[in-house]
Amino acid sequence: MTESPEPKAPAKTIREAIDVTLNCGSIAALITIIQSDQINVGAKLFVSETGETVGDLGNPDLTRVVVMATPEFLRSRAETRMSSVGELASRSDRFAGTLVLFERIETEPHLIVAGAGHVGASLARLGALAGYRVTLIDDRSEFVSRELFNSSHEQSIDLIAAADWGEATGEAIGGGRGASIAIVTRGHKQDEECLRAALVAEPDYIGMIGSRRRTNIVLEKLLEEGFSADQLKKVRAPIGLDIGAVSPEEVALAILAEIVAERRGRLGGALSSWRRD
Repeated sequence: MTESPEPKAPAKTIREAIDVTLNCGSIAALITIIQSDQINVGAKLFVSETGETVGDLGNPDLTRVVVMATPEFLRSRAETRMSSVGELASRSDRFAGTLVLFERIETEPHLIVAGAGHVGASLARLGALAGYRVTLIDDRSEFVSRELFNSSHEQSIDLIAAADWGEATGEAIGGGRGASIAIVTRGHKQDEECLRAALVAEPDYIGMIGSRRRTNIVLEKLLEEGFSADQLKKVRAPIGLDIGAVSPEEVALAILAEIVAERRGRLGGALSSWRRD
């Protein structure tokens, strides 16, 4: 009989806790005291998404307030937020003027592009420029050759010549956290294989290119196979924001804009809309 692995010991330092968070693909917050008359400035507390803590802010009441405020900060998808303790808890009169900085801890965003045609190649290049870790997948090895992606910023793109679309897609997505997949293959069959794998892996974002008719064909087939309507509602299909894109580069821009909006928890509307309402 195979012995069960021993559970990992809890992290003893904030650095260890951050390393565990990044390695596991989870999220957490690092809170730092940046202004206070009662607490040492610079005191830090790590709070995981499950509420586990490492570090010490110097006062249990202050720690309780900060821990209770962490889930809302993580749900906001903000990278950082500065708040006074008075804003976090109205009854914390003693520490009302204390300022704390919340910082989000998570792995770098990962963009998986399934399909290395004109749109897929443009999206992979644009994603790399925007700071994403990019994986580009195609079953045609000549479409993912390093010679096609040899500029300085393109060197970071992970190129995968897939023997099996579904397997390659699932492996690239991994645990799903922090991952976005754009399915821009050349046909229904390839779309279906990639989408099946993506729905199982549950990345943060799933989008699929194609007309309404083409995408509905694929979605209806997967619904018949047993995927739920709720699962399929998460698929952005047709993919991208409506910016009137025509060229492959414009389509790639529309796709990446939607991915960024989803990552940041925004709707993707015009910033100037308030002036015309």
